[in-house]
Amino acid sequence: MPEAPPSAQDGISICRVTLENAHVLNAVADDIFDHEISQTYLQAYLLAPGHALFDSLSLGVVVGQIRGMTQFHPDKPGELYIDNLGVAQSHRRHGIARRLVRALVEWGAGEKCETVWVATEPDCKVARAFYAAMGFEKDEALVYSGPLSLSRPG
Repeated sequence: MPEAPPSAQDGISICRVTLENAHVLNAVADDIFDHEISQTYLQAYLLAPGHALFDSLSLGVVVGQIRGMTQFHPDKPGELYIDNLGVAQSHRRHGIARRLVRALVEWGAGEKCETVWVATEPDCKVARAFYAAMGFEKDEALVYSGPLSLSRPG
């Protein structure tokens, strides 16, 4: 997806990050990613099939990002999983998160996904309110995680 032209009213542009334009991540506002960007991890992510990273840019600085991945199943249509969304505190409440979600969802539709889902912490009221306002329905789930070196039963 080519970079969208900046909105006339806010100067924000949305672009899909690729290997060719990954240099946009050289200038990132605080609180956009959970950790410092690793070039090794970034390259692996950008090369992985079914993965997408979109950024919002303001005056050459990344002020928001969303990333997601496709999930395909043998028994139901494909799904788009929103893995992470972050917008700089200074740029919140200006519609950037909505624009990022829409860009990712449009990409997911092009990848043949029919539904979208996201997980958030139960106590994160801001995220819960945002996704509800976007039309997402709340579903209950338990999430388990562990290292790949889990011991085998038995």
